[in-house]
Amino acid sequence: MASILKVAVIQLHAEPMQMEKNFSQSESYIRSAAAQNAELAVLPEYHLTGWVPDDPAYFKLADEWETYLKKYQDLARELKICIVPGTMISRVQNDDGSDVLLNIAYFIGKSGEVLGSYRKKNLWHPERDHLVPGTQDHEAFDTPWGKVGLLICWDLAFPEAFRDLVTQGAKLIIIPTFWGLHDCSEQGAAYNPNAEALFIESTLVARAFENTCSIIFVNAGAPAGDSMIGLSQVTVPFIGPLAKFGSSLPGMILVDLDMNIAEHAEQHYKVRSDLARVDWHYGPNRRPTLP
Repeated sequence: MASILKVAVIQLHAEPMQMEKNFSQSESYIRSAAAQNAELAVLPEYHLTGWVPDDPAYFKLADEWETYLKKYQDLARELKICIVPGTMISRVQNDDGSDVLLNIAYFIGKSGEVLGSYRKKNLWHPERDHLVPGTQDHEAFDTPWGKVGLLICWDLAFPEAFRDLVTQGAKLIIIPTFWGLHDCSEQGAAYNPNAEALFIESTLVARAFENTCSIIFVNAGAPAGDSMIGLSQVTVPFIGPLAKFGSSLPGMILVDLDMNIAEHAEQHYKVRSDLARVDWHYGPNRRPTLP
């Protein structure tokens, strides 16, 4: 099993409602990443459509998700690169015949197959008027670098989501995100205008340590002066961010992620070993698969 994973972290600025333009921009980054020997490219949440759910045309765009998923599958197959194409909004019909929106992340293997998917469970409060949360259990899946799990944006706030994946053997957790300073309340911003950036940076490091796992966090980008935070990064135990964007400006960074770091952290902290104990204090429903 490969120990070094070369990751392309793509902090994309999506033009609202411009799916083809946003896909073309994504494709250009992914082709550049593949030419530099990247093995995995990760894009942000809502990277094709932006987040404009009150626009009546948004539902129509949500019907195009299969078309663009196939485009990414074809691109992965052509370039022999794994792709997490952020998230895709899809429209489905509810039991009562009404239309609802789902927010789903996919992990596409280098042969074009979908190795895993995840529908966002923990919706940010304004999303709840528009999206239907996932109801399935979190699920880790196999990749050339071991077990991987997918989360989306506000899932970062819930340690239970990480533990659910870790107890299934996930060593790497990938989080496409759409997170801005505007997500803070007026009261919170009065205490600290950069509160949301502090939330992201401190929580990512804590999750990496407390779960002895690596994290790929890819936020949306934006022009200077926009309220998007950016701060896309690859974070690991012992070190914190291996590399990260210092702003919200769009772009791409390539990161060599040593998967052994998480293993060495586990050997030291023994978090997974404790979770596997029959007499573990908190009685998780699942036990991890240990080497």
